[in-house]
Amino acid sequence: MFLTISTTGTPERPATDLGFLLHKHPGKAQAFTTSYGQAHVFYPEATAERCTAALLLEVDPVTLARRVRGATKGRGGAADAALAQYVNDRPYAASSLFAVALSNVFSSAVRGVCKALPERAAQPLPLRVEVPALPARGGAVLVRALFEPLGWTVSADPVPLDERFPEWGDSRYVRLVLEVPDGRLTLGEALRHLYVLLPVLDDAKHYWVSADEVDKLLRAGDGWLADHPEQKLITNRYLARRWSLTREAMERLELARLADADDTAVEEIDNAVTDEGPDAEDRPAPLAAQRREAILDALGAAGAARVLDLGCGQGELIKALLKDVRYTEIVGVDVSMRALTVASRRLKLDRMGERQAERVTLLQGSLAYTDKRLKGYDAAVLCEVVEHVDPERLSALAYAVFGSARPRTVLVTTPNVEYNVRWESLPAGHARHGDHRFEWTRAEFGQWADGVARQHGYGVEFVAVGPDDPEVGPPTQMAVFTRTDGVAEGGTGSGTGNGKGVKAA
Repeated sequence: MFLTISTTGTPERPATDLGFLLHKHPGKAQAFTTSYGQAHVFYPEATAERCTAALLLEVDPVTLARRVRGATKGRGGAADAALAQYVNDRPYAASSLFAVALSNVFSSAVRGVCKALPERAAQPLPLRVEVPALPARGGAVLVRALFEPLGWTVSADPVPLDERFPEWGDSRYVRLVLEVPDGRLTLGEALRHLYVLLPVLDDAKHYWVSADEVDKLLRAGDGWLADHPEQKLITNRYLARRWSLTREAMERLELARLADADDTAVEEIDNAVTDEGPDAEDRPAPLAAQRREAILDALGAAGAARVLDLGCGQGELIKALLKDVRYTEIVGVDVSMRALTVASRRLKLDRMGERQAERVTLLQGSLAYTDKRLKGYDAAVLCEVVEHVDPERLSALAYAVFGSARPRTVLVTTPNVEYNVRWESLPAGHARHGDHRFEWTRAEFGQWADGVARQHGYGVEFVAVGPDDPEVGPPTQMAVFTRTDGVAEGGTGSGTGNGKGVKAA
């Protein structure tokens, strides 16, 4: 089984960065042991202009036959001694075995993680993928139906049964070429597409499909499977037509779709004006814009130059910070690679000038855990983040931010639940977002903020964001925490937090 992944580059961003992203050195041929044989990674070409990585899987038919017989016996059946177990197309045609090898050998790249070049891992790349022999039950038509909605340009040429006898027609195999020349996909997204869709096209799993395959499918399908027009076919085939697992996966995908709908609803609330006055020119800015303005004002008053956007989502605050030259280093952190990928696209990091791009770093990480990469910054912002955290994990988040990272200033914004009665579009008793674990009153937020400040050595002040209703208060409440010693952990504001050596203005 054989596959190549190619990309092109420039002197500033050489194509050989592919080696960093795959965690495999272009100057070495490497071999890895798998459950079914040996996987080899090598580079047919590796220059700054073009780089190609190849994955070759040598399947041992004897090992495969023994594992299949063992699995059959374990399920109470008789071992199959047919010659077909030893003479078959598995050593040559990409299948579920190849998808497993791809996931294991390129595990970090599949997750979208690259310690050496984290910002590069989040950027789309021009990509070309070639699979010389791919079983395709459904033919070229199904291949295009699966890959084209994901942004690929698809070439799927049928392989004839025998070139000497064209009257025999085509086999069930195709030569697959996938391209995204304009860089609409990251390498991680591309590998996750292949991991799911190669066995779907083969329509066979060569290992026992258990309940944990649902989790694997949803992890690899995050960000694209819920909206794919062939979602049902993909799910059913990937899970080997086990209806109970397929039904579970479909239900969970529907929940994800509804959560996205909630995201849209809360975005509409955030972007709605907060006063329906008759004169359009007198209407205030949308609440989301007012929130960002309040944050920028607080950061400016604090004299911050190096800022953490914790729970950065799709990068709206980062975009605003980039417009002001006083912010010399901006780090966005989010647990979701999907959100970071969208942020990278919206910020157009791949098209930024070098000096501008050096101001921005996007990191994947959980705010419930301490992270030494976040130490030494002037300020941290948690904009509409805390309400998405389970209450029992709030103390861990507080320690990670206030106790470990310890920036000089911390800004926390969160909805004021008392104001919800003013939203006509929000049903009574409903939170503003389906993922909100809670929404605090002003008194509850004040109690939490005061406790955090006392425990970790901060002072705290409160700022109303949006129109301050005399009865229910503002739609958004913000706490401004300031370290009582005034010094960020790890040194002064001119230190570095991630090794870039950028000094504060």
